[in-house]
Amino acid sequence: MEGMDDFIQIFVTGGTFDKEYDYLKGRLYFRNTHVPEMLERARCRLPIDVKMLMMVDSLEMTEEDRAIIVHNCKRVSTNRIVITHGTDTMVETAKTLARADIEGKTIVITGALVPYAFHSSDGFFNLGNALAFVQTLAPGVYIAMHGIAFKWNEVRKNPKTGFFEKIEPADVYPGASSN
Repeated sequence: MEGMDDFIQIFVTGGTFDKEYDYLKGRLYFRNTHVPEMLERARCRLPIDVKMLMMVDSLEMTEEDRAIIVHNCKRVSTNRIVITHGTDTMVETAKTLARADIEGKTIVITGALVPYAFHSSDGFFNLGNALAFVQTLAPGVYIAMHGIAFKWNEVRKNPKTGFFEKIEPADVYPGASSN
């Protein structure tokens, strides 16, 4: 799809979204992304390219990992990008993307509190919403969780409820769009 600019790019970074459960060891782990399966199951007809950048728990994401995300967002030819990401540090990644001042692109970060492999996962819903939001929102960086799209600097994850909530605009960086 290189050179085609009317598609939606999905960058996979890991997070709970793509975790599996090892019943023998009683732990969550990464095997592969579920995104292509989710798109097929949803009978998605959008022109989408899926690229796995990494498979990491967001608590283990480094500044180097975030630099890889920024680099890929800058170089891809499309202006519509969805990033699957762990919920614990997606706000930090959104800030990093906003600081990178990526002009003319709509970037929507989404994730899941429960792995897609579990029937009670919110990941399927969140991915669908992110795909809708990336087509309709103005250029800028957003977090889309549980049916709501938040501007990058107007959101936080409530550690007590696990929900994302709107806050007053904060952490505006010089040169970064507040969109």
